Parts: sequence; structure tokens; C-alpha cells
Amino acid sequence: MTDLRVSDFDFDLPEKLIAQQPPAERGTSRMLIVDREGGGLQDSSFAQFPSQLNPGDVLVLNDSRVIPARLFARRTTVRQSQAATGFIEVLLTEQTAPNEWRALVKPGKKVGIGDRLAFSSHSGVIELEAEVLDRGEFGERLLRFKESPDFFSALDRIGHMPLPPYIHRDDQAADRTRYQTVFSRDPGSVAAPTAGLHFTTEALAAIEARGVDIARITLHVGLGTFAPLRVERVADVHLHRERYTLSAEAAATLNRARAENRRIVAVGTTVVRTLEHCALHAGGNPLTPHSGSTQIFISPGFPFQLVNALLTNFHLPQSSLLMLVSAFAGRERVLAAYEHAVREKYRFFSYGDCMFLR
Repeated sequence: MTDLRVSDFDFDLPEKLIAQQPPAERGTSRMLIVDREGGGLQDSSFAQFPSQLNPGDVLVLNDSRVIPARLFARRTTVRQSQAATGFIEVLLTEQTAPNEWRALVKPGKKVGIGDRLAFSSHSGVIELEAEVLDRGEFGERLLRFKESPDFFSALDRIGHMPLPPYIHRDDQAADRTRYQTVFSRDPGSVAAPTAGLHFTTEALAAIEARGVDIARITLHVGLGTFAPLRVERVADVHLHRERYTLSAEAAATLNRARAENRRIVAVGTTVVRTLEHCALHAGGNPLTPHSGSTQIFISPGFPFQLVNALLTNFHLPQSSLLMLVSAFAGRERVLAAYEHAVREKYRFFSYGDCMFLR
């Protein structure tokens, strides 16, 4: 599999199939069931997902909470070579230290090291201030924010939900809840773990009633979600680091399931990456609770150790997430499932439908 090209994970997708809004009611999406062994396909709905689970299964959720990470700032320093500019768009992507964040800025050429940015409310009150410490490629900057009594409360007041670039509209009030899972808890993601968007509290209750254990891990989705792959060979792909936490409770639940040969069902690619990173970190031993960061890249040929089934949304062509799903179920089988989804007019990407690979 080492000679695979990024272009080997391409597929044709009509623009009209990219969901621009969530379904009218959470949990009413369609679901394509894919048998990993035989390759059979079954058109279904997410309402049937609880019935796909067996007593004793462990369903693993990512409880990271999306922050309103899209901000608008004015530069308060003016260099000799640069006149004052209008608003600068800032997308926070990863917290690297207390008060420090990596961010994408646009237009990047107007924001240099040493510049200071002011983030104001609609009334003109400055809520946050930051200094540019470093610059990277493709508009990336490192920002240090001035100490704030409650940083995340300020974000809630002035920030916008960071809808992906393929959603061609401004964020709306409803996105504050719909681009957030009902089980989100720990703020830090700049994109939703979208497979979790389908779940309602009623669906979770039905799943627990079937005798399914639910474990929660945390992975804060960062820059890698937005950054296109800029290489030709899959072997040359490198992802950005993302922070995760495996709690003592989750580690114990997963270790018991593994010892008893029970099925572990991941909700979303973020869960897959976290669990498989933790398995590698454990080196064949039981999982231990810890926090850390991962830049694990999963592509065809990867030896899965923990995940036995996967609920996931449909992913972008030539993306690392499509490669992960292909590693789990086989590239040809996954691309055939995507062709079926296009023919049957499934809705794609963040606010779209889902598939269950079992």
C-alpha cells in the first residue's frame, strides 16, 4: 500500500449533495450500512442505529465541545510599510499553552510578528486582545492573548461557530446548538466531531437500554480538519497534532471489553484516531488514563487494535479521513459505497447523512 497516491481517494460529488443545513430534526438523517466482510450495502436511517448494537458492545463518543472559534479583529499596530486595514478574520485552531493559540488569519499578508489584534463586541467594547508571536505557512499564526477573566465566555459573546468552508453561508443562531453534539462537555474543538451530531438524548437512552456501555473520550479537533493535503503520495502525509484525554473510567471500560472480546464501536474518525493512538501508546498492555497529543495518520495497511465498528459521516475527496475509513473497510469497498451514496442522493459532509461500517 506504500505506493498509494492521494488521488486514489478521489470521487465525483455533485455540489448539490453537500448539506448546507442540518436536517430539520436531529437524528433523522439517512444511514448507509456497510458490511466490511462481504461488502453488502443497506439503505437505512440513523433511527435504526440502536438496533445495530448488541448487548455488551461499547459505544465510544468524543465529548469535545466546539468553541465559537471564528473571530474578527482590527490590527491596533500599524507598521511603516503597512497602512491600517479593515477587519482581519481569525480562526483559532489549537491551544498550545495558557493564553496561547495557533490560528489561521485572513488576509495573512497583513498580519506580521509583533502585531497586536483587538477583538471587539458589536458595541465596540474590546473583549480580547492578542499579540502575534510567530508565523507559519498558509496563513498560520501563533497568538498570545492578554489575560482575560474568562476567555471562553468572551468567545461565546463575540465568536462565530466555525462552519466548514464547504458550507456556503454565514453561521446562524441555530448553529450554536446544531453544530454541537448533545453530549459535548469539554470546550476546545474548532470543528464538530460530526458523527456525533446525529445523536439525541433519546437515542442514547435507547442504546443504554439495550445493554450497551457508553464510554466518553476527548479529542479536540484542530487545524488538520481545515488543512488540505499538499502532497501527492499517501506515504508523505503528515497531520497536525491534536490534544486528547483518556479518562480512568473510559480506560477501564475499554480494557474490560477488550479482555472479554466485546465489540468496540467508534462514533467518528476522531474516536478512531484517539483509541488507536492510545493502543499504540500502551504497546500491547492495558490502556492507562492519560492526556497527550496525537498526529496519528491512519491509511490502508494500518493494523487496528481496538475499533471493531465505525459510525461516520461522508468525507471529502482526497482527505485523510476518507483514507482512515478506507483503511478500516477497504478502499475499493468504501469508494463503491460512496458511489452508491451519490446515486441515492445521500447528503454529504458535516450536516449530512452517515454510514455504519460493521
